[in-house]
Amino acid sequence: MTGPEHYREAERLLAFVENHEGSPLIDPGLTAVAQVHATLALAAAAGLNDAEQGLSGTELTAWHEAAGTRANAQ
Repeated sequence: MTGPEHYREAERLLAFVENHEGSPLIDPGLTAVAQVHATLALAAAAGLNDAEQGLSGTELTAWHEAAGTRANAQ
């Protein structure tokens, strides 16, 4: 799952929780799962930002693969 996909999943889960707040069908852990997706999205974005600030080669490629993006041509 890419960083943007984690972000969208966090939004989807939180919207579901908000729309069904107080429902006995909502698993209390669902909010925690949304938080994990949001954290992974943030980690991917931060990693890419750091990668663009001077990493090169294998490490830069690994960050782009983890985030599901392509490196800019230099």
